[in-house]
Amino acid sequence: MQHQPAATRRPRRLDVFDITRGIALLAMAVYHLSWDLSWFSLVDWRVSSDPAWRGFAISIAASFLFLAGVSLALAHENGIRWRPALWRIARIALAAAAISVGTYFVLGDEFVRFGILHAIAAGSLVALPFVLAPPLPTLAAALAVFLLPRHVAVSFPGDQWLMWTGLTEDPPLSVDYVPLFPWLAAILAGIAAVKLLRGRTPWSLLAGIRAKGAFSRTMAFAGRHSMIVYLLHQPILFGSVWAVVALGLVPDASDRAFLDQCAASCSLASEADDCTQVCSCTLDAMRDDGSWGRLLDAPRDPALNDLLSQRYGACAAPFAPSAPTD
Repeated sequence: MQHQPAATRRPRRLDVFDITRGIALLAMAVYHLSWDLSWFSLVDWRVSSDPAWRGFAISIAASFLFLAGVSLALAHENGIRWRPALWRIARIALAAAAISVGTYFVLGDEFVRFGILHAIAAGSLVALPFVLAPPLPTLAAALAVFLLPRHVAVSFPGDQWLMWTGLTEDPPLSVDYVPLFPWLAAILAGIAAVKLLRGRTPWSLLAGIRAKGAFSRTMAFAGRHSMIVYLLHQPILFGSVWAVVALGLVPDASDRAFLDQCAASCSLASEADDCTQVCSCTLDAMRDDGSWGRLLDAPRDPALNDLLSQRYGACAAPFAPSAPTD
């Protein structure tokens, strides 16, 4: 009977980390759906700038990178398996390139130059030797990586080619920017965590967690197929929101702004329910003859504003109080 060399043995997957990765994917989907709704002005959440939303996004990115470090440590606990390691990194890098190309055509200058997949691919390559290192030097390296951008910032013509490092003064305009420094620290922390906990009671407790219920099984399945989920979820979410807007199933931002302002003005003299019908009727009438689009392009045009008043008057007439009779 032949025994497989230790360095080539594939370690057993632990459900707890697949479940955790699946939950991170779910959180990411919530964030991206919120971003999509904000992008199409369907909500007034400031997803891109609100500190709470930014903190949510940072925690999601950190969890993915930490779990990438955990996976590295587990996959190579018996020695670095170079071929599968490099193949995995190459697949992630290819997916990252696809994300960059796709977002360039959709978002233009705000495309993803160096996002979470880029960070996982580059960070995994840099961190791979640390799977052979003791935990304390790995933690020290993580701390150094985390602190370096606070003390080093370069600026010179053409420094945009170093934006992936995170060490340039001016970060690029991008919807997703996860540079190697300081984010490599999360991968190194994941590697160190495995080394510190392995063989101890907390690790035994984690290893004993199984995906049994419907939710945990679903999360574990998503976690095991995280690359596919990551690549597909945002096109599906973004495309769905775009379709809802394109089909007119919800009013767009300009429509909602008009309806809100119209209702507020109307309600000073009329019932709220009547105002809702009057304002919707006015908007529909302006849309039907094509004047709504022209009014949006030239909101101060006197003729178009007179037309808007006429349409409003016609729609409000059925709700006007009847004149008293003698």
